[in-house]
Formats: sequence, C-alpha cells, structure tokens
Amino acid sequence: MLRYSLVFIFLFFASCIPVKTYSQEKTSLNTVVIDAGHGGKDPGTMGKQAQEKYINLGIALKLGGLIRSNCPDVKVIFTREKDEFIELHERADIANRNNADLFISIHCNSNPSHIFRGAETYVMGLHRSQANLEIAKKENASILMEPNYSVNYNGFDPNSDESYITFTMFQNAFLDQSTNFAATVQDQLKGRVGLDDRGVRQAGFLVLYKTTMPSVLVEAGFLSNPEEETFLISDNGQEFIASAIFRAFISFKKKIESGGKEVIAYNPGIDTQKGKSKIIVTKPVKTQKEIVSGKTEPKPDPPKKTKIQSPVISYRVQFMIYPKDISLHSVKFSGLPDIRMYRHQGMFKYTTGEGKSVEEVTKFLDMAKDKGFKDAFIVAFKGEERITIAEAKRLQSFE
Repeated sequence: MLRYSLVFIFLFFASCIPVKTYSQEKTSLNTVVIDAGHGGKDPGTMGKQAQEKYINLGIALKLGGLIRSNCPDVKVIFTREKDEFIELHERADIANRNNADLFISIHCNSNPSHIFRGAETYVMGLHRSQANLEIAKKENASILMEPNYSVNYNGFDPNSDESYITFTMFQNAFLDQSTNFAATVQDQLKGRVGLDDRGVRQAGFLVLYKTTMPSVLVEAGFLSNPEEETFLISDNGQEFIASAIFRAFISFKKKIESGGKEVIAYNPGIDTQKGKSKIIVTKPVKTQKEIVSGKTEPKPDPPKKTKIQSPVISYRVQFMIYPKDISLHSVKFSGLPDIRMYRHQGMFKYTTGEGKSVEEVTKFLDMAKDKGFKDAFIVAFKGEERITIAEAKRLQSFE
C-alpha cells in the first residue's frame, strides 16, 4: 500500500511542474545554468586528498568563464559561486525562474573499488541497472540535509527503492535534446581529455527531475581512483574538463540554432589535451597520372541530378517513453487514436494521432493530456525518421 501511495503523491507533485505546450525542442541557447554539485555542509564524495564539492565548484567556475569569454550573447548563471549549501529543489528553481535553455550539473563519482575510472553523463529517466540507481541515491541523499525535505519533496525517500518507481512513468519533455548534449559531452571528455567513456546513462536525479529545459548531470571522474583524483584536483585537470564541456556546449548551441542540422564540432585550433596549436590544412588530392606527368586532368562534367520524391513530413504527439515494448492495444492507451511505437535512442516511444502541421495535431496533444499524460509533446517525422520540428518546418518551406 505504501508503494502505491508514494507513486500517487509523486505523480501529483509532477503534474504541478509546467511543461512546454507544443515541442520538447529548444531552438536557441541564450541562458545556461551551471550547477556545482554539493557544497557547504554537504561535501559530496570524499577522496583521499579532496572533497568533491571543491572540485565541482572549480570545474563549474572555469566552464562558466569560458562561456562568458567566448559567447557574450549567452547569460551564464551559477547555482553557487562559493562553498555554500544550496537545496536541490532550489538549484532547479534557479534554472526555471531564469527561463534557462540548458542546465549542467557538475559532479565527481566514487566506488568502493579503486579500479573504476572515467566519465559518465546522466539524463533524467529510468535507471536501467542497480549501479545507476545507487548513483542516483547517492546524489539525491543531499536532500536529507534539508530541514523540510519531506515537505519539499512530497515524502520522497532517496534511500527507498519504492520512491523511484515513479520514474518508470516519467516522460521528460526534453529527453532527446538532453541525450544529444550528453553524448557530445562524453565525446569531448574522451577525445579531448582522454577520460574513459562510461557512456550516457539514465537515472532518477531529483535535481534534473524538476528542471524544465534540457538538463544533464556530468560525473567527471572517480575520486576513489587515486590517479583520477590527482587529475581532478589539479588546475590543469579542471581546465581540461571545463574545456571539453565548453566544446560540447558550443556544438550543441550551433546544432539547435541551425534547426537540428549536424554541425562541425567547435575547434579553436588548440589541442587541449596537449596544449599545442593544431592547424590542419586540406589540399586537393592528385591522381597518380597527374603526379607522373605534371599535368592536371580535366574534370569530368558533374552527373545530371534527377529529382527524387522527398519523404512526407508529418507530426505526431509523443506521450510515453518506456524501456520495454508494450502492446499497442494495451489498456494504458485506451481512448487514444492511432497509437504507434518507434525506437529512438534505445527506448520505446509511443505516439498518438498524426497531421501535416503542428496545428493539426494540437487536438491530439490536448487529448493525451486529458488522459493523464501531462508531459506529452509534439514530434516531427520525415517518413519514419524522427527529426526536429525546426527541421520539419524548414523542409516544408521548400515544398
């Protein structure tokens, strides 16, 4: 009985969180909130040489400095700029009050075994392993230091497995963009810093649960690993990590502001891992015959282009994400028309209705919300390929 009571209370709490009316997609990045995890009376995980809270703050301030210096059009807000305790719900509220377009929470990891090393980046969602659940419990335990945590989190117990059952039903309106940014962060931490890539993961973090924008939690390395701890507490280590996240930020910003199209990753010409200039000049490649004769072969005429029929652009309402396949005739979907499922980023995603424009499917969005799917939102497809709404509108403008 307690299990179901907790679910009911937490789902009621979730329904009070505002969500976007039409789309899960940000189309500009004007404000970023950087959250240095823990602080004050909450030291976070403890290494042999340092406390997590200081490392998180160092990386966060360096990251914010890079964004401010290189992106004067972006407003940078810190949840804390000194060693102080900030309640988890307040960290998310800071981002929500300032209408942030991105939330980045910086943390360090730990494990009883000293052999674990590397970085992992989390997005809000269902934990798929006991290890992910334990990480979420560790980070969520900060609320136990808050005087009114039972009231602030509607009875949520960070140490109880039962409390996390609600996250199996959670539909994050910004999951796709959060996952895209998280993947870019991981690529940069591996390629530029040389950290082991432990991947993009999902777990029930309260600080991400309450944000209303793309949000990630970066575990920048293991303080329980002696070699990695030495790197994390050094200025160079923190600068490399901040630089990697900054590069991911720039790439993500360009992507969403270009309508979801792929863009070249940010490259200022500096190899941050080695600290040396790295300029690559590309020259035309000559054929073997040209090299021998010294003459350049005339270029053949380009082939004539044939017009290919473009896939149809359509819009649907996504109302549910689940780690397992569910029958399209399930009672869960009763009353919703044209139920479909598609696989995307390792999850099963369910949609209802279809139309040729956002306006056409608004009625299905209202219908889904009336059925209790409060976080439903509109998604776009090119044929059966999921694309951003901005890209869909761009393609339709050429039709």
